[in-house]
Amino acid sequence: MTPRSLMPARSPWSRPTSLRCGASGFAGLLLLALFFGGGWGLSGADAARRPNILVILADDMGIGDLSCLNPQSAWKTPALDRLAREGRIFTDAHCASGVCTPSRYALLTGRYPWRGRLKQGVLRGYDPALIEPGRLTVPGLLRQHGYVTAMVGKWHLGIDWVKTGPALEAVDFSRPYGGGPTAHGFDSFFGIAASLDMPAYYYMENDRVVQVPSGQVAASLKPPMWRAGPISPDFRHEDVLGRLVERSLSFLDERAQAKDGKPFFLYLALTAPHTPIVPTSKFRGRSGTNAYGDFAMEVDARVGEILARLDATGQGERTLVIFTADNGFAPVGNLPELRSFGHEPSAGFRGHKADLYEGGTRIPFLARWPGVVPAGTRSGALIAQVDLLATCAELVGARLPDASGEDSVSHLSALSAESATAPERTPLVLQSSNGSFAIREGRWKLCLCPGSGGWSYPHPEKDDTSRMPRFQLYDLEKDPGETRNLMESEVEVVQRLGRRLRSYIESGRSTPGAPQPTVRADPWPQVAWMSEFGP
Repeated sequence: MTPRSLMPARSPWSRPTSLRCGASGFAGLLLLALFFGGGWGLSGADAARRPNILVILADDMGIGDLSCLNPQSAWKTPALDRLAREGRIFTDAHCASGVCTPSRYALLTGRYPWRGRLKQGVLRGYDPALIEPGRLTVPGLLRQHGYVTAMVGKWHLGIDWVKTGPALEAVDFSRPYGGGPTAHGFDSFFGIAASLDMPAYYYMENDRVVQVPSGQVAASLKPPMWRAGPISPDFRHEDVLGRLVERSLSFLDERAQAKDGKPFFLYLALTAPHTPIVPTSKFRGRSGTNAYGDFAMEVDARVGEILARLDATGQGERTLVIFTADNGFAPVGNLPELRSFGHEPSAGFRGHKADLYEGGTRIPFLARWPGVVPAGTRSGALIAQVDLLATCAELVGARLPDASGEDSVSHLSALSAESATAPERTPLVLQSSNGSFAIREGRWKLCLCPGSGGWSYPHPEKDDTSRMPRFQLYDLEKDPGETRNLMESEVEVVQRLGRRLRSYIESGRSTPGAPQPTVRADPWPQVAWMSEFGP
């Protein structure tokens, strides 16, 4: 595939904006001005009053796996329920893709992942860095505004290894690497390169491997499930989640004792409940369902440890805590078995991980910020993880350059508004594991493919979709389960949304600002539909 820039003469969005906030953004700005005791141009003392920001990202956790989001859940999640009780639940929050690498790219960059080189699927543990050098990220922005930035956990956005040969796996683990978290705005990093089931297996700190792999582990073909590959002497899969939380707790302790007065941004990317499904002995059997349920309960308990440490160190009152997940439930958790216990990981939505359907991209999203985010509230506002960059920019009073956060829209007003309602977001673009597209505008969702685009029926590779309608249009207000395709009766809606998505692809952005380049693949079959929607 030959990369090339796709840039039109002009963008359909020509009006520049400084913060990309919604119609009620002024209310959020006013609230923040009062909170900080001033407005724009914050002084050093004002900077010290900016909130800490803690983003906890679960791995493959369905919206139905939280008892605060699913009253029929087969298990309880008391820590996450507490977070919801003390903050706000967002019931219509989305990741950018039904799988993890592209979702993580969007979360950190404010840019849809398909604008870069990754058009479908995920990276492997040996793949090169995905985030482009020099691209502004959430930690990079916050570091510019006085934050101490740290990441703990699963990176899965590629590493630029020192190579020892042409093979993908031919890397020198003893040498410093590039392209990791510390190359993209984080002051410090401790974690792993990719998913916990992807070799090689080792811990990383800043820009080095902690212990070079010196052994081999055989594949585990059934749950807990991991692939064969090199492993370091200090690495045990079942210990990783706990070790990541311990490092996070140490970071919180360090910041509580620091004398510099700087706020922090901590991105804790958990490795669970993704495979390998390895709950510790304390949690085995705890859910009364299966190992996946036990692991989901352990995730909850680990979040509880983080919240307790924030309380113990006196940092909870000035910390914005966000809990979310990179995509929906993965069927390897044994969906039929969970259903036998009355548990629906997607909480009644269609599909699961990898899909364009709601079960693949609608994810848990809880936010707590005492005194700012109204406690015990729910919001049906359409928000997305790709919005984190613009939200942080509005929070610190920064302007995003045109070449940054091209798809990020601040949802600060949705976080802080006393009313649970919020203005409609710019139409949201979603993607499945095979790179198929969908666009969401208010009640309407248009899928530009005949099937799931992922792993559920109709599977694009296993099921015959040749006689199915080429597109799918759903009214999510009347049909949240996506059971009735309205493309034939709502032709105008299909055309409007198709043209809008085409314009987003051609202009290189979905927010106001100057057109930007999109890396185009040749061929790029997932955009073949564009010819059916005029300019």
